Amino acid sequence: MKKNTGFAVLLIAFGALILLNKLGLHMGPFIGSIMGYVIPLAMVGLGYVGIKNGSKIGWIIAGLGIIILLGKLSGWLIILLAIGLIGYGFTMLSGRSRV
Repeated sequence: MKKNTGFAVLLIAFGALILLNKLGLHMGPFIGSIMGYVIPLAMVGLGYVGIKNGSKIGWIIAGLGIIILLGKLSGWLIILLAIGLIGYGFTMLSGRSRV
């Protein structure tokens, strides 16, 4: 077996799921939500490969993928920000100095 066989099978599976979804054969809400993250991750990955090969369009593809991914993860980022603010507030109230 070659080195990239598993990755190739994974790409074929994701491509088949996207194609089936576009043809109207939906696999449920779980697969749809996963595909919402796979596409931007694939864009970032392909952009990275393009950047490594010296292509200018790789930067554009990677940048778009990152922007889309940040939009998808914005809910989690806000939750992490809120937890950080709460922790910082408790640290300020306790009056501990970190020297």
